[in-house]
Amino acid sequence: MKLVVGLGNPGRKYEETRHNAGFLVLDYLAREEGLTFTSSKFNASVARGMVAGVDVLLAKPLTYMNLSGLAVAALTHWYKLNPRHDLLVISDDLDLPLGRLRVRIRGSHGGQRGLLSIIDELGTEEFSRLRLGIGRPEGNEDAKRHVLSTFDSVEEPILDEVILAAAGVVCTWLSEGAIEAMNRYNGFDARPDVELP
Repeated sequence: MKLVVGLGNPGRKYEETRHNAGFLVLDYLAREEGLTFTSSKFNASVARGMVAGVDVLLAKPLTYMNLSGLAVAALTHWYKLNPRHDLLVISDDLDLPLGRLRVRIRGSHGGQRGLLSIIDELGTEEFSRLRLGIGRPEGNEDAKRHVLSTFDSVEEPILDEVILAAAGVVCTWLSEGAIEAMNRYNGFDARPDVELP
């Protein structure tokens, strides 16, 4: 079995915010695959089923972002999963512009508190992660306010394309592995009229 974790904050007030990019991807994927999220004893909302021919558990931690690692560690230990091979974490990323995504097989948390919590609880940076760009705030806007803001009408079509591509990353990671997901999607950019180097 594989575990795909989307990071975000529970509750209606956070549903459509930038910080909930991971939740948005899993919600889309679950709808497409006919899976339903239910509460669990692991402080997470989970949906289990077959995706891309693989038995997978989709999980949205309900611990709030900064304590995401508690739910991830509990799920990983209960199902006896090896994070290096069996775990993919989806999060937002301030350092990527909206429209871009990045797949990595290991690495630091890069200031993302949910990833930091997961690294601390698992005791390793050796797990796959998919980062969705949300861009840095403009002008003097506070970063915390920015990540908890919603997407505007110009951004929403770009977000839709990114979520679709992110679902493709998950399916590729499940069926063909992390390296293939990196090779196929790390150049992706949903912004119109942007030429990549």
